[in-house]
Amino acid sequence: MIISILGIRGILLNRRNIPIMSMPIESMLLAVNSNFLVFSVSSDDMMGQSFASLVPTVAAAESAIGLAIFVITFRVRGTIAVESINSIQG
Repeated sequence: MIISILGIRGILLNRRNIPIMSMPIESMLLAVNSNFLVFSVSSDDMMGQSFASLVPTVAAAESAIGLAIFVITFRVRGTIAVESINSIQG
């Protein structure tokens, strides 16, 4: 619970740079993953552990897509500041 609260706080406080905004999202995924493991062990169910093995796969795909978006945005705009990305429409 504490890790997810810190992740939400990190997103709300770091609104200047997109890569820095994506790091708290990864910490919230870590919190979800640890919750899956803890509740799986406490309830003697393997479903939580199987979901916990899928979370890193989703995180890797999210990171790859996010990095591609960062690179394209930097090439087009010349910056990855959030203020300049707010003007994107389409």
